[in-house]
Amino acid sequence: MSRASFNICSSPSDNTAEPEADTSAEQTRRELLLGALATTACLGCSAPARADDDQPGADERPQKGDLLVLSEGDNEGQLLKPDELKLGGPPVRAWPKDPKTSVVRSGSRLNEILVVKLDPNELDETTRARAADGIVAYSAVCAHAACPVTEWVKADQGGDMTVFKCPCHNSEYDPRQGAQVVFGPAPRRLAALPLSLSEGSLTVAGPFIGKVGGSQPG
Repeated sequence: MSRASFNICSSPSDNTAEPEADTSAEQTRRELLLGALATTACLGCSAPARADDDQPGADERPQKGDLLVLSEGDNEGQLLKPDELKLGGPPVRAWPKDPKTSVVRSGSRLNEILVVKLDPNELDETTRARAADGIVAYSAVCAHAACPVTEWVKADQGGDMTVFKCPCHNSEYDPRQGAQVVFGPAPRRLAALPLSLSEGSLTVAGPFIGKVGGSQPG
């Protein structure tokens, strides 16, 4: 609250204005107090917890057979369809979903993944083996200080090559080469999540390959 909110505009020599000024000041203090109490009572109202977060399995790591659902945007929670991914990116963010219980594994932020569709011919042999028609998935948590990896940019030292980038400390990862580090302080590549196609849907083909999360304090 700025100090201007408490400013009482009255002349020191005008004694007849003092009662009105005092009343105004008291009313202002009362309104501020009520506003503060209302704000305190509503902490967290703007970000209600997902119903799935407390359900059994919500914080378990992705498992073979899980589906993928969008984790943000207007279509949050809807099934991620392969034909909705644009070749060459940008990537989308997703959660794994248990197809048997319909529980979205959003109980841990370590479960969020980046999904991007690339030209299969650009992928190295290992990456291509765990991709689904050029679609690859990696942990969305930086391997340095566990910040979210949120950018899709031209590599700092890679010409026209687009890469994942963590804005916290500028680590960059090449998804074509198993998300290996191509710039910045990250000590290792992003954990990879093998994918497959089943009846036209993207499914998890196995657990994360590599450690999920950071190795340094934020």
